[in-house]
Amino acid sequence: MNCVVCKGTDIQLATVEEEIHVNQDIILVPMHTLVCQNCGERYYDPKAMRTLEGIRSKLKEKRVTLEEVGKVQRAILA
Repeated sequence: MNCVVCKGTDIQLATVEEEIHVNQDIILVPMHTLVCQNCGERYYDPKAMRTLEGIRSKLKEKRVTLEEVGKVQRAILA
């Protein structure tokens, strides 16, 4: 398999954190997927896509347990 972005051939299974944006929050979802080792392009199979869609639905219904892992702050430049 060649990467559709960079045409690289080093594509490996890896664990990544997919970001789902909800209002001002970012939800990190660990996923196993193929990743191009040259440019970072990710390739999700249909099962992974269904998992992400399911998590989005559960987030809307507030049926997902979330763990706070940090805090993002913005510098205000005057």
